[in-house]
Amino acid sequence: MPAKVYIVYYSMYGHAETLAREILRGANSVEGVEAKLWQIPETLPPEELVRLRAPPKSDVPIINPFKLPVADGFVFGFPTRLGIMAAQFKAFLDSTQYLWKAQMLACKPAGIFYSTSCQGVGQETAPFTAITQLVHHGMIFVPIGYTFGPGMFEMKEPKGGSPYGAGTYIGDGSRQPTELELQQAFHQGNHIATIIKKFKEDAHPIFTLHNRGY
Repeated sequence: MPAKVYIVYYSMYGHAETLAREILRGANSVEGVEAKLWQIPETLPPEELVRLRAPPKSDVPIINPFKLPVADGFVFGFPTRLGIMAAQFKAFLDSTQYLWKAQMLACKPAGIFYSTSCQGVGQETAPFTAITQLVHHGMIFVPIGYTFGPGMFEMKEPKGGSPYGAGTYIGDGSRQPTELELQQAFHQGNHIATIIKKFKEDAHPIFTLHNRGY
């Protein structure tokens, strides 16, 4: 059976989704991995989304929290709001309390990616504060570190992302992820999928689903 990697994201204006699709490509480039894209439910009413000039959602399927245990690992993505993950994604994680009680996500590797409006407004605080959600579930945080190589040290152009994970800047909303940011996202997908696959291959029987829970 292939290792199942779920890329689960929230995107209001499409920037996080663009990164998610590149992470998907990177994950699926690993032999023996089956990656799938999911988006979380929107919590804002339609009239508010119109006021915010948010484009229509894509046709990526909406995930139910109870689908999460099927995956062998995750990459979670979101835009930032005031330096932390968007409330929509926090609400989705809040809805996983029954999975937490049964420890259905424990020992599963998970990574994080994100978008911010500009430099210095959450490229590190957003993923850093999001790690607490993974910790409470017992998930294993997988950063990219500096495995992206020279691309991590680019100084000639603005570049989102950090050792925590891939990222992008959106500016006033018109800026789209650059080629370098997309390359970093592809790398993150490939990197974490390789690790998730190895975890699945080496997993002890105690970590299988039928042995979870109280």
